[in-house]
Amino acid sequence: MPFQRFVARLLLSDEQRETLSRVANSRTDQARRVERARALLMLGEDRHPKEIGRELGIDPLKVYRLRTKALEFGPIVALDDLKRSGRPAVITPEARAWVTSLACQKPKELGYSYEVWTTRLLAQHIRAQAVNAGHPSAVNIGISTISHLLSDQDIKPHKIKYYLERRDPDFDEKMAQVLIVYQQVEWCLEENSPETRPIVVVSYDEKPGIQAISNTAPDLAPVPGKHATIQRDHEYVRHGTLSLLAGIDLLSGRVIGSVEDRHRSREFVAYLQKLDATYEAHTKIQVILDNHSAHTSKETRAYLQTVPNRFEFVFTPKHASWLNVIESFFAKMTKSMLRHIRVESKEELRQRILLYLEEVNKNPVPFRWRYKMQSAAETSV
Repeated sequence: MPFQRFVARLLLSDEQRETLSRVANSRTDQARRVERARALLMLGEDRHPKEIGRELGIDPLKVYRLRTKALEFGPIVALDDLKRSGRPAVITPEARAWVTSLACQKPKELGYSYEVWTTRLLAQHIRAQAVNAGHPSAVNIGISTISHLLSDQDIKPHKIKYYLERRDPDFDEKMAQVLIVYQQVEWCLEENSPETRPIVVVSYDEKPGIQAISNTAPDLAPVPGKHATIQRDHEYVRHGTLSLLAGIDLLSGRVIGSVEDRHRSREFVAYLQKLDATYEAHTKIQVILDNHSAHTSKETRAYLQTVPNRFEFVFTPKHASWLNVIESFFAKMTKSMLRHIRVESKEELRQRILLYLEEVNKNPVPFRWRYKMQSAAETSV
């Protein structure tokens, strides 16, 4: 009588069969779990692994191994991969600390052209230097291992996050001076008498680098049923840039602007002359502005000496452009009028900007500063 190999039959309970059927018919479960569930259901019907392999289009050896795993651990456990012990960690704690210290340095400090690390570059450096640095356990370190190591330390050397460092030793004093001016403007607005004011307050700054860009092909208007947006060719032509020198009269909301090719001392002096011509001679013009070199240059100081007691400059602290109201106007202009703008020349861009200022001045709205006003009021008392 020929020898017959005994193979235990896979017996499924009603609960196990229901679970396997639910997985086998699922459209959202993992493909390998669905495939295994179908094979296990067939094994529960005492079908041969080779027959199951042909019907499901899989290697019969996989069905054999699946049956063995189901008999040993149960059919439900057999749906998933068994946990593996894996190799023990081979990178020493000293090597991990060394890798972390490398990640905290800039690549350029180690002779590379890169400003920040990429994981691949860091891995290459570690592999090349591990033996010489006394950490041979890291000589074969992988990119994924580095990523996990840095993630555990919450280190992201491939990213840059900007921060504000107050380098101005007189920051608080200068901020208080600006806020006091805003408080005085607020009092004038509450009195509703800007026409009799003895002083004018202008928030001033420059917006350089406004690009004059033209299309290489005409824009296509939206077409119902075809495309809902304006269609634009991705190619464009640059014609240069312009600078907007602008100030907001904080009591009236009127914007006084000048569009120039550059924003040097001579352009700033020309702007001051424009302010001088705008207001009556007996009115003092107080200008809130930043510490740009053109605002304190020899040429600017020479002009101010020709109009004594006409202008008073109130400088914002360094790195505190947010204290200047005009920045809000520039932000609004960028998001509205300058957004997606296309022109045929720098001159057209100049005229479009001047037209925008005219449109704003038709219905001027005074800008009112609220942040830290209470502290300003207490300081001015």
